[in-house]
Amino acid sequence: MPVRFTIDHDKRYVTVRATGVVLLDEVLDYFDALVTQNAMPYRKLFDAREAQPQLSDDDVMVLGARVSAYAEMEPRGPIATIAPPGAAADVIRRFMNLGGAARAIRLFDSIDEAREWLAGQPET
Repeated sequence: MPVRFTIDHDKRYVTVRATGVVLLDEVLDYFDALVTQNAMPYRKLFDAREAQPQLSDDDVMVLGARVSAYAEMEPRGPIATIAPPGAAADVIRRFMNLGGAARAIRLFDSIDEAREWLAGQPET
């Protein structure tokens, strides 16, 4: 599975790793799990360093619409994303512009920097 994740309810923390070709349905399945497992308020570490997203402009708009709908489910936790320059970072930036403005979300080159920043974010 290209998008693997662990939801740790005790720590209120979600770890996500996207590898290989990533399609819209895999991202939507992850979103659905966050909702059904009541993990929206948790801190999220999204590692896309090995991801090869295959998302059309329409797919990114679907993601943005879904995130906008989730804005009604406040609080939503901060997200630290990691991706090298290229397609994955481009998709993350577009995602951030479409639906991430109401909460803390940042893109990092380094997983250590991402973890450090995420640890410093207030719990929701």
